[in-house]
Amino acid sequence: MSHRGPTFGDRQSIAQQSPTNSASPEDSARLISILVPLYNEEQNVDPLCTKLLALASTLHERVEIILVDDGSRDGTPEALDRWAQKDPRIKVVRFRRNFGQTAAIDAAQGDILIPMDGDLQNDPADIPRLIAKLDEGYDCVSGWRKDRQDEFLRRTLPSRIANRLVSWIGGVPLRDFGCSLKAYRREVIKDVKLYGEMHRFVPIYASWQGARVTEMAVSHHARQFGKSKYGLERIFKLVLDLIVVKFLASYQTKPIYVFGGFAIVNFAGAGLAAAYALYLKLFEGVSFILTPLPLITALATITGFMSILMGLLAELLTRTYFEAQRKPVYLVERTWNFDGEPSSKSIRFPESKAA
Repeated sequence: MSHRGPTFGDRQSIAQQSPTNSASPEDSARLISILVPLYNEEQNVDPLCTKLLALASTLHERVEIILVDDGSRDGTPEALDRWAQKDPRIKVVRFRRNFGQTAAIDAAQGDILIPMDGDLQNDPADIPRLIAKLDEGYDCVSGWRKDRQDEFLRRTLPSRIANRLVSWIGGVPLRDFGCSLKAYRREVIKDVKLYGEMHRFVPIYASWQGARVTEMAVSHHARQFGKSKYGLERIFKLVLDLIVVKFLASYQTKPIYVFGGFAIVNFAGAGLAAAYALYLKLFEGVSFILTPLPLITALATITGFMSILMGLLAELLTRTYFEAQRKPVYLVERTWNFDGEPSSKSIRFPESKAA
């Protein structure tokens, strides 16, 4: 009977259950977390673990290899359990069902997080290069599959179109947001909650936090075992996620601007429709009931008022979100002369009280 891996709980319990590999004292300052979600990748588990352990032995860092079974229905869980029993550097998290790559990020404990795919298309040999790039002063290094080994019409071409769209809207000029192989410092996303398929937007989130983001060409191999879990429907999901990202970036603290802007457009449309209806009535002798203009006027006016009310509700929710959790609406990089020591923490200044 196979050993059942730990359920996905809080981060501390995961860290306590699985020790990291030993390292010399001079190399024990930081922890590298290599994070690999797998979904029905039974044939790829053995070669993947072999490569990752060989790589971990060459890195002069503490390393944890977190393999996340994302609700697989084949023999992937049993294969992961075998490897976890062989080497304590391998930690296994098993989801009860498929939650996606974004949920898997929460399992990592390291100072540097390195997510990658488990289909062997990403090359673990690129990981030292990503870490070296971080050490040059960057906070997030995104992989770029320069010579991508995928079907051009079904995957590569749609991905290029999507990457241009994401770069334009997100304001971060990267050529390959879809590459799972990245490296970033934990602090750039420690206050960011990722949902759904938002893992691909980590460089955008990091950039909004003031992080230095760069891109580096990495190797990409053709898939040898199994089949891809992504299709053209991923493009539609990406567009919807991008709308959410843009809204959170520009209007999270002022949602009334979005709903109010939509209300103004509706009021303007209602005014034009009413004016044209009056013109037809007074100068052309066309009765109101012969045109849809009065109905358009009424619907646009009602929609405008509804948008204003929704904007006000959104403003209340925004204030509840920030004030109930005492979350700052800004980020402070460094302060001086607060408690006598420089600090890089986010701070909230006390609210003024009436005399």
